[in-house]
Amino acid sequence: MVDVLPLVEARLNTALGEPDARAAVTFLGTDRIEVLRFQEGDVLRYATLGMSAHPMADPTAMLADPVKGPRAELVLSVRAGVADTDPVLRPLAVLAASPQVEGLVVTPGASLDVGEPLWPGAPFTSVLVGEPGGLVEDLDLDDPLDPVRFLPLLPMTPNEAAWKRVHGAQALQERWLANGTDLRDPTRRSVPLD
Repeated sequence: MVDVLPLVEARLNTALGEPDARAAVTFLGTDRIEVLRFQEGDVLRYATLGMSAHPMADPTAMLADPVKGPRAELVLSVRAGVADTDPVLRPLAVLAASPQVEGLVVTPGASLDVGEPLWPGAPFTSVLVGEPGGLVEDLDLDDPLDPVRFLPLLPMTPNEAAWKRVHGAQALQERWLANGTDLRDPTRRSVPLD
């Protein structure tokens, strides 16, 4: 069995540069999850490392396939120097461990909620999972392994999350686009939803 994590870290370093900080979290009964921080100009990027070690399994399946199934890592981008966003490391690790802990398959368009602010004073308690392939290209692995997808996380206010549940992810993204919302602003207010 191939260890995919060194390949994933190499892909992150190629796309984002060398990390300037890293932290590791281990939850009872799960593998270690690391969160790497990269700084590029005025943007901080936090990327998980460890979620892709195992494929995500359908929670309704009788047995989890140890080889086949979607693999992913999470990437969050925020403006540097606006808020103390480093405490997001733990919530990101919680989200990255959710496939192991809850049998969750994380896909684009999904909402993930941590139940508390992503960092102290943050107006966000949840994120919208975006489409992969933009910032960090998918990492192809040898057959029969599925590629590792790097999923961007877009912070949502509680009002946006509630609106998204009713209208869908696409409608919320269109609303953000129409209003010129800076999704990297760690202190932004909710987009107008009326």
